[in-house]
Amino acid sequence: MNNGEFYMDDEDSEMVLLLQKLNVSKPVAKTLACLLTAEKITSREVEMMSRLRQPEVSIAMTYLQKNNWVEVEEVKKKQGKGRPIKVYTLTVPMDEIINTIEQKVISENQMMLENIERLKDLS
Repeated sequence: MNNGEFYMDDEDSEMVLLLQKLNVSKPVAKTLACLLTAEKITSREVEMMSRLRQPEVSIAMTYLQKNNWVEVEEVKKKQGKGRPIKVYTLTVPMDEIINTIEQKVISENQMMLENIERLKDLS
């Protein structure tokens, strides 16, 4: 992982590709890679680093929040008006997220195998 600078290195890119191969959406995969680079990161930093648009980052963060993998903190701007800045923190270790994805893949594959067996029974 890189040092929180605004780019994705080869390791980040490989992680994104592997997550996508496991049916994790591209925005979620890129957002997870960004979250691993810094203890706290703003949605704007995720946008810049991942080259995702704001709505994609927002949808990805909502997904991560629903899975209780990320925590959001709203920080008021030091100057000017407008909405507070959202700062995100990964709340579970990546190993735990990978285990959750693994269990989902195993479950989905088990269902596929059961369907194949049922097709064999029917033919």
